Amino acid sequence: MTTRRTFLAAAAAVPALVAAAPGTAPGGSGTTGATGATGATTAGAAGTAAHGSRLANPAHLRFLLDTVPLPPVDAHTTYRIAGEPTALAPWTYADADGGTFRRVGGGTLDPATGHWSQGAYNADDIARAAVVLLRDWKSTGDGESREQAYQLLRTLTYLQDDSGPNTGRVVLWQQPDGALNPSAEPVELPDPSDSAESYWLARTVWALGEGYAAFAADDPAFAGFLLDRLHLAVAALEQESLSRYGRRVRSDGVPLPAWLIAGGADATAEAVLGLVAAVLVLPRDRQLSRALDRYAEGVAAMGATDTRPWPFGAVLPWTGSVGFWHAWGAAAPEALAAAGALRGRRDWRRAALADAGTFTPLVLATGGPFNAWTPAPGEAQIAYGAHGRVAAALAAADAGGGEGLRVLGGLAAGWFFGANPAGAPVYDPATGVTFDGVETDGRVNRNSGAESTIHGLLAMQLLDARPDVAEVARSITGLAAHDGLRVLDAEAARLGAGCEVVRPAEGAWTGEGNLVGGGYVRVPPGSTVEFDVPVPVAGTEERAGAGTRAGAWALPLVWRTAAPAGRARWEVVGGPRLGRTENGGTGAAGLTEAEGSLVPQLLDRPLPERAPAGGGAVTVRCTNEGGGDLRLDALLLRPAVATARWTTTTGTDAVLYAGSTARATSEPALAAGSGAAYLPDGRVDRRVAVPSPGAPVPVPAGGFTITR
Repeated sequence: MTTRRTFLAAAAAVPALVAAAPGTAPGGSGTTGATGATGATTAGAAGTAAHGSRLANPAHLRFLLDTVPLPPVDAHTTYRIAGEPTALAPWTYADADGGTFRRVGGGTLDPATGHWSQGAYNADDIARAAVVLLRDWKSTGDGESREQAYQLLRTLTYLQDDSGPNTGRVVLWQQPDGALNPSAEPVELPDPSDSAESYWLARTVWALGEGYAAFAADDPAFAGFLLDRLHLAVAALEQESLSRYGRRVRSDGVPLPAWLIAGGADATAEAVLGLVAAVLVLPRDRQLSRALDRYAEGVAAMGATDTRPWPFGAVLPWTGSVGFWHAWGAAAPEALAAAGALRGRRDWRRAALADAGTFTPLVLATGGPFNAWTPAPGEAQIAYGAHGRVAAALAAADAGGGEGLRVLGGLAAGWFFGANPAGAPVYDPATGVTFDGVETDGRVNRNSGAESTIHGLLAMQLLDARPDVAEVARSITGLAAHDGLRVLDAEAARLGAGCEVVRPAEGAWTGEGNLVGGGYVRVPPGSTVEFDVPVPVAGTEERAGAGTRAGAWALPLVWRTAAPAGRARWEVVGGPRLGRTENGGTGAAGLTEAEGSLVPQLLDRPLPERAPAGGGAVTVRCTNEGGGDLRLDALLLRPAVATARWTTTTGTDAVLYAGSTARATSEPALAAGSGAAYLPDGRVDRRVAVPSPGAPVPVPAGGFTITR
């Protein structure tokens, strides 16, 4: 289970993936009180026959499910609780255990009570598992998936308060014996978990919306119950975030919408998915339609109108930082595409297209869906983030984007089949197992908990519905090379007189971003820092003749202060001036946790196309012009054409060329092949034939070209 809060705690410590899933008890017991945590799955044969050749195999998800008692307590009841006093919920984690898996809860286990310090089950995973099985039932007609979705929705609504001061909100954690745990250890915010709106309330809206739509014709009585609970959830949101509709908050001087759930476009987007599903069936429901429109408007306001500077077309997930994007929970483009198509809002669709068609190619060319860009890309890669990139591209294609977005979605889905830092499949169609993640050095976390399983299956369901996209994804065997956003640490540059490397005692995490290398360079007025930058940025070993292409864009990463502190001048030694950056002047912190901001600043001019005669690099000099100290963290380099090359089952390569310039350009081919050049929205600009490596490949302005 991932929330922004759990990520921020991890970002501060910058941990590596380990053999045990996060939050599990080391060497946890095989039993937990009333229901056993012991279990094993091997080939996952159950469910395989019913799903035939489909990629989405719910066998491992079914293994995670367990029977949970639903004891009647104040404010917590559910559908037909008297006649059906038990339901289903997925265990939170599944640790690899000698070729099988062992189901465990969150936190530490108390053997005396059978309770975990967090719980065995959580509302986030219950809601998302229900979505998976609802979609499986509707696409395959599988009666087992229908029954399991029904039981999961009964558990989810049991966790929701149906009366009292927290009506409509949701308790996060539940123990194996059905007891609720509103205050977990470690503490989740809000605490108690049903005391305010939350990720899990947003995901409850998602599941209830899709549940109502699925059962509306099949079981009107149950659907009516789900609709009532959906109205309770939205009414709770109307008391909090929706009550602030139209108001703005400031994050380091930047105005942002104040009405996002828990301050996040990430959480809000997942609620929008459920509202879209419900409003499709009930277009005259004013409460749901109003919530949908207002939340989608807020999510769209976190998008970028200019795809050249940070965040390169992405929808930012959090009002707490304007220099922070994370892959997990990045459902914003998917939700905006669906809402824009339903409500006829071109502006929402444009935001989705920018994220899917401009940012996603850069993500792939930078090595894949790293957990976070803070603002330099880093951390592990997990199924939650990989699914988000697939869903973004395909939803944008469904909402009016061109065929290029479908191909892009297939390439993004290649992550599950080998296009990741491990170079190995992390999803197994025979078992339905999705591993919990891949570290930057290629180590695989071979546990397979609920969240990974769920998002792996959601991605596979998208592929099953689109055989052409599935063919692309399944052909991928590995990511052979990539050249995307590059990071040059200022601490490794040539430092002028008086410069000092500063490593904050608090560590790399500033409260809203991560300092590259754990520190920054304090540059006093008048001093300089010099970076040696390869030109062409990609290096001649990969691209013969690459010196003819346009130059890369430089984006200095400065930890700006709140107060004005002058500017810094950037230039190529012996060459042109590139532009200036601000040392400070962000204004009051507003919502953010620290004064100032850590956000890349795009320079006015690109780097030169060629290095000086006899050299393979240019020297970029930063001079602090005065007014105050400059806190320089790094220099980010965005190629004029970012590239990624995948190996495939056919023995040929698939290559992506992603442009960042305002005019069309060309790129020396990495491999021979044929394909198409696409505009940023995925529409075909022209068909492309590449006779040999090194031949010029056309790349539309801001668009992308894919050859195979």
